Amino acid sequence: MTSAALGEGDGAQGKTHPLRTVLLDLGPLVVFFAVNALAPGDDVDQAVWATGAFMVAMTAAMIYTYWKDRKVTPMQLITLVLVGVFGGLTIYLHDEAFIQMKPTISYLLFAGILFGGLFTGRPLLKLVLAAGMPPLSDRGWRKMTLNWALFFTAMAVANELARAYLTFDQWVNFKVWGLTILGFVFALTQVPLLNRYARQKKTEER
Repeated sequence: MTSAALGEGDGAQGKTHPLRTVLLDLGPLVVFFAVNALAPGDDVDQAVWATGAFMVAMTAAMIYTYWKDRKVTPMQLITLVLVGVFGGLTIYLHDEAFIQMKPTISYLLFAGILFGGLFTGRPLLKLVLAAGMPPLSDRGWRKMTLNWALFFTAMAVANELARAYLTFDQWVNFKVWGLTILGFVFALTQVPLLNRYARQKKTEER
């Protein structure tokens, strides 16, 4: 899942330009896709090269984000740590399975955070999005949190199915283009709910 799809982008110094947010999110994935396609060797060698390039691109994007916004979001930090751990295991053990598992762990982690917040009566979507959404009513936060928790769970299942049945090259295409597009499409389907509960919040405050 990308932070752009989730609506992140409010920096401490103002709002991040949406196009720059999208480019920073997609840039490392495009690097991963391109290096995997061009690197020499078998699937494992390509995965190692692509993973190394992806880790460098992610780090560069994070540094640039902090330089421009003077902050990074919790979601970005968690993603960077997971990329470092699973990417490092992929390179060290020469096993592409670890970088393929990274999206599943990310999605399940975010889903767990959101479900846990709902269970304790504290919808945590705003924490995950780092103030990237307008104020919503309490019902709106609960509804949006549940929707995103279910979506993250479905994405984890989709990634595991792809990992089990696709070749590594096919999985890379699915990850870079399929899951990314699904994230943006789902985010668009939430816009009407977002607008409705934002209006409801304004009405409650009057």
